Amino acid sequence: MPAKPTPPPVPARFQVGKATLLMDRFMNQFIKIGGLSVIVAVFGIFIFILVQILPLFRGAQAEELKAIQLEPADYVRLGIDEWSELPFAMQADGDLVFIDVVGDRGAITKQLPFAAEHGVGAVEYNQLAQRLTVGTQDGQFALVDILYKPAYGAGNARTIEAELKAGDLLAIGRPGVPVAMIGYADAGARKLAIAKQIVDGRMELHAVTLTQRRTLMGGGRTTVDRTYDLTGLVTGTIDKFLVAAQADSVLIATTEGELIYLFLDGGEFYVRQRLKPFAHLPDARINLLNYVFGDVTFVAVGMNGETKGYSLFRDPAVGSRQFGETKRFDAQPGATDVFAASVRNKAFLLGTERHARLIFSTTETVRWQQDLDFSVRQAIIGGKYDRMVFLDDQSKLHFFRLNDPHPESSFRAFFGKLWYEGSPGPKYDWQSTGGSDDFEPKLSLVPLIIGSLKGTFYALLFAVPIALLAAIYTSQFLKPEVKTIVKPTMEIMASLPSVVLGFLAALWLAPILETRVPSVMLIVTLVPLTALIFGWAWTKLPPRARLAIAPGWEFVVFLPMMFAAGYAAWHLGPSLERLLFVVTDPTSGLRVADFRLWWPTVTGTPFEQRNSLVVGFMMGFAVIPIIFTIAEDALSNVPQSLRSGSLALGASRWQTAFRIVLPTASAGIFSALMIGLGRAVGETMIVVMATGNTPIMEWNIFSGMRTLSANIAVELPEAPHHGTLYRTLFLGAMVLFVMTFMVNTVAEVLRQRLRDRYKTVE
Repeated sequence: MPAKPTPPPVPARFQVGKATLLMDRFMNQFIKIGGLSVIVAVFGIFIFILVQILPLFRGAQAEELKAIQLEPADYVRLGIDEWSELPFAMQADGDLVFIDVVGDRGAITKQLPFAAEHGVGAVEYNQLAQRLTVGTQDGQFALVDILYKPAYGAGNARTIEAELKAGDLLAIGRPGVPVAMIGYADAGARKLAIAKQIVDGRMELHAVTLTQRRTLMGGGRTTVDRTYDLTGLVTGTIDKFLVAAQADSVLIATTEGELIYLFLDGGEFYVRQRLKPFAHLPDARINLLNYVFGDVTFVAVGMNGETKGYSLFRDPAVGSRQFGETKRFDAQPGATDVFAASVRNKAFLLGTERHARLIFSTTETVRWQQDLDFSVRQAIIGGKYDRMVFLDDQSKLHFFRLNDPHPESSFRAFFGKLWYEGSPGPKYDWQSTGGSDDFEPKLSLVPLIIGSLKGTFYALLFAVPIALLAAIYTSQFLKPEVKTIVKPTMEIMASLPSVVLGFLAALWLAPILETRVPSVMLIVTLVPLTALIFGWAWTKLPPRARLAIAPGWEFVVFLPMMFAAGYAAWHLGPSLERLLFVVTDPTSGLRVADFRLWWPTVTGTPFEQRNSLVVGFMMGFAVIPIIFTIAEDALSNVPQSLRSGSLALGASRWQTAFRIVLPTASAGIFSALMIGLGRAVGETMIVVMATGNTPIMEWNIFSGMRTLSANIAVELPEAPHHGTLYRTLFLGAMVLFVMTFMVNTVAEVLRQRLRDRYKTVE
């Protein structure tokens, strides 16, 4: 019977509807626009972060606003109010000339009430306290408070008024002998005044401690408590001295270039330290000596312009706080006689004949410098760090606007070692806030970068072996019926909120692991070892015995064995602790078995309850589902023909999995690892809740860390908008962005190379 002829094709069957074509064109364009939008969004985020951090790396700007001519006189001190609207210049005879900068009142002269009768021998000005300490010509001194207060008139116009409130004259040193130099410090309960006098051509140094009675109406009269003659403690000729704000010490510079640090302890002064900053110079004299804000660091300038900073820190060899050279500033271009310290931060101003330079002490950076068209004689920085005032040799005041919103910032502050006040050496440190106004911000991102790498390392150390081996076993050995249950279960694990995992890590897991570290060590050892022994023993069984269990169901046998090994290891941990981790308890002196005491005793590193081990377990638990799912998909997508060919040539299932399937899927597996890495690097809540969030630089598994992402989450709500901390947190975000971008770029290059090498799958 002849075959039926094949009917000719109907062209209409192959025609695509107009609606389908329109939808296809729309989706093509929509996908393109979506892809471009993602790229634009990423670049937009990058540009936004960049705009936020660029001001951190700009120097200070200053411009002259006006110049006011004063009457020619011998001006010995400059002072300024908080608003920089009513500064004053003090004359040698005790007259204070207040200058109305913003109004039309001109110069307002006020005289010290005791100046006409007792004369003025020496003056010290404390800008922070707005107080003058005045030594008289007859061996006395008095404290004069400058009371600034604003008054508001029509249109809410502000006018600053100033009053002088002089205290009682108090005796110091030799009666009737002029005070040639005076210093004073008020630390509340302790008050200290120091005076230099010249008696018969011989310099003497005297000190008095003061007491102040307290009444229901506030502070009462201040009287002299004890007197001291410090002359015998000083070798050499006294040139200048500084009284620390803590009212417990005095720093004396001699004309021979020696610094003598006297300390008041137990009611007596003693020499705590002697040093010579410029002993290497032909002329070792100290041309300029002053404290920066906080009176923990002083700046010394040599006769040749060399500038150094010395800070107090505890010397372990001596057992007390002493000064050590911690800063080395750029040399000044000429003899430096002018110094002004900010009362808001660690910045200070140095002036030479026609040059001024603003330096930030912590970072040793020059924030601003300029050659001036006048000769500087005195200078001062406004209380809000927004003005600079210079007095030249022609009795003219020059007012400069200062714009330096981020003096603490520099590349070195963020990524270099700095020698902070109180520290025995340079270090990387993050401590954005402190308990006092003179706190020195520590903004190094290095501990945060180390913390991010540390947390990621321990998380991946726990997650990668489990996730990859589980993916290999699930895709290559497990029965398909069981796989349909295992894989969705693992994917559901990825949906667990990080805050829940962090909560469990902090309140449940951390207390358990604190006392069972030896048990964990046994579990990590015995469970894998049990699996290896079982696999080796399984291969030694006769084929008939192995066929009793269908391929893919072997886990029915080995899972109970592994659970049994884990249970046994958990309960054998205390025995291992009593055997290996015995140490002498420092409090009782008894020998105890406690890993928490053994670890710091043997390694010298701390043991903390919330540590990297806890983070590794819990963050690894969060990362495992992601790596497992992507790796399992890559392994399952290897063509079945490759597996069949390998098995047909006599390879075992393990040989096929590790020599054929694993290399072929290596590109996808590598992508899974990189995505898991990104998940671990960006994790926030688990790290915040489970580590103590301490920015330390050590890889000790039993200590915590602070990561970049956790630092942003913790600090940003408290950071002042557009402040230094605010922008520094954005810098941390940029570092995290760049780290992730670099890792992803390298990962993509390696993935492409792996894909090109194993082109079996297109």
